Amino acid sequence: MKTIVGVADMKVSNSRSDSIITYSLGSCIGLVIYDPVAKVGGILHYMLPESSIDEKKAAARPYMFADTGIPRLFKFAYKLGGVKQRMKIYVAGGAEILDQNGFFNIGKRNYMALKKMFFKNKVMINKQDVGGNVNRTVRIEIATGDIYVKTSGSKEVKI
Repeated sequence: MKTIVGVADMKVSNSRSDSIITYSLGSCIGLVIYDPVAKVGGILHYMLPESSIDEKKAAARPYMFADTGIPRLFKFAYKLGGVKQRMKIYVAGGAEILDQNGFFNIGKRNYMALKKMFFKNKVMINKQDVGGNVNRTVRIEIATGDIYVKTSGSKEVKI
């Protein structure tokens, strides 16, 4: 079953028939995790690095922010049998689409928030496609852990 992860959303599954996809990653980050032994995977599509800019919004929409969304993604995967040490990690997005002069640097700040959190928790990224000025779409097949990425104007490719 195809499951769509919207902006400021997250989905995790251990159903081998599931395909999880998120569209239009510009400055947002798409974080994909997968445990190949438990066959548990998920995607988080977050918009902003820090929930402290709007704690009320963060309480209502925790997947909007890196610091509140990332821990929840991992915790949901653990509940379905995922193990941190086996997780394969793929990161996409963090582009400067609407801010090509780099005034706000939202894409870079989103990516740095993730890197900081991963460093602190000893989590390694296996593959990534971040930065630049293109939109990306990311999909994971739960049965295989295969990850596909499509950039603006290109065909979808398996990474």
